[in-house]
Amino acid sequence: MWINIVSAKELIVGESGEFRTIRSAIESARDGDRIIVKSGIYREGALEITRAITLTGENGAVLDGENKFQILTVKASGVTVNNLTFENVGVSYVQDNAAIKLIESDNSNIIDNRFRNAFFGIYLSKSGFCTIRGNDLVAAAEKEASSGNGIHLWNCHDITIENNSIQRHRDGIYFEFVKRSTITGNHSIGNLRYGLHFMFSDTCVYKNNLFKGNSAGVAVMYTKNITMQGNRFEDNWGAASYGILLKDITGSEITGNTFMNNTVGIHAEGTSRNRISDNEFLNNGWAVRIMANSTDNVFSQNNFIGNAFDVATNSRQNYNVFDSNYWSAYEGYDLNRDGVGDVPFRPVRLFSLLIEQYPTALILLRSFLIDVIDAAESVIPALTPETLTDANPRMRRLP
Repeated sequence: MWINIVSAKELIVGESGEFRTIRSAIESARDGDRIIVKSGIYREGALEITRAITLTGENGAVLDGENKFQILTVKASGVTVNNLTFENVGVSYVQDNAAIKLIESDNSNIIDNRFRNAFFGIYLSKSGFCTIRGNDLVAAAEKEASSGNGIHLWNCHDITIENNSIQRHRDGIYFEFVKRSTITGNHSIGNLRYGLHFMFSDTCVYKNNLFKGNSAGVAVMYTKNITMQGNRFEDNWGAASYGILLKDITGSEITGNTFMNNTVGIHAEGTSRNRISDNEFLNNGWAVRIMANSTDNVFSQNNFIGNAFDVATNSRQNYNVFDSNYWSAYEGYDLNRDGVGDVPFRPVRLFSLLIEQYPTALILLRSFLIDVIDAAESVIPALTPETLTDANPRMRRLP
C-alpha cells in the first residue's frame, strides 16, 4: 500500500489534458491514481473500473449514456467517484442499467454527484463498507413497471447513505437483503412507489430523513431490529398511501418521528414487539391502522392531534398497549390536576370499524348522525375493542 501511495499520479482528461477520453485514462490508471475530468460532455458508452482509483470531475463534467448504456461499472474495492454528472442511462429490464453500479466492491465512496434521467441511479450489489453521500438524483419516472430506483442495494452490508436528494424514481431508496446499514439525512420526494423500501434487511437504522409526496413514505417488510428515528413523513397522500407500512416486523423502534398530512400515518400488519413512542401524528386521515394480527406493540408518549381517525383496527380483539399518549380528541377531565385524564380514552371510533367493512361510507365522515353514533359507542361500547384504551391519557401535548 505504501508503494501505491507514493507512486500515485494524477491523470487529466480533457481537450488540454494528457488524455482525451475517460476510457483511455481508466485503462492507464493504476491503484491509487486520481483521474480528473475537465468540464465537457463525454459520450463513451459503458465504462468499467477494475482498480482502486479516484474518478473526480471539475464543474461541468458530464458522462452521457445516450439513453443506450449503463455508464459506469465498478468491479474493484477502494474506488471513489465524486463531483460528476451522469445523465441519460439506457433502459434495460434485464440488466438493470444504472448510472453507477458497484459489484462486489468494498470501501468505495460515491460522493457529491448529480444524476439526471437515470434508469437506476446508484446500484450496489454484494458490496460492503461503502458510503453514498451528498448526491442529487432526479429522474422522470411515469410508471412503476418502466422505471428504476434511485439508490438500490442488493445483498450488501455496512453501507452508509447520507444527505442525498432523490426524486421521481420508482423507489427513492431500496434495500433487499441488506445488513447493518444506516440511512441518515436524506430527502426522498415525489417517487412513484416508496420513499424508502426495506425487504429482508435486518439491523438497519434510518433517522432524520424526509419522505414527502411519495405514493407511500416507507415500507418495512419481513425485517427485524430496525431503528426508525427522527424522520418526517409528509403529504404521502392517496387511496393506498401511508407514512410507514409495517408488514411482518419485529423488535423494532419508531421514535421521535413526525407524521403529517398522510392518508395513514402507520399501517401495521403482522407486526409484534415494537415500541412506538415520542412521535407526532398531525392531521392524518388515519394516524394508526393496526390489524388484528399485530401483537405486543407498545404505543406511548405520542401526540395524536387533529387526525380524522386516531386509531383504527379490523377486530374487536386487541393485543397491543396504548398508554400515556396525548389525544386532542380526548374530552375527559383531570380533577386532581396531575396531568393525566381521570377516565380512559377510547381512540377507536365506531365509524372507523364501519369504514373497514364499507369504505364508501366515508362520505358520511362529517355528518351529525356519525357524531351521535360515535358518542353513544364511547359511552356504552358494543362493537369497538373493549381493551383498546389509553388508561392514562395526557391532558397536554407532550414535548
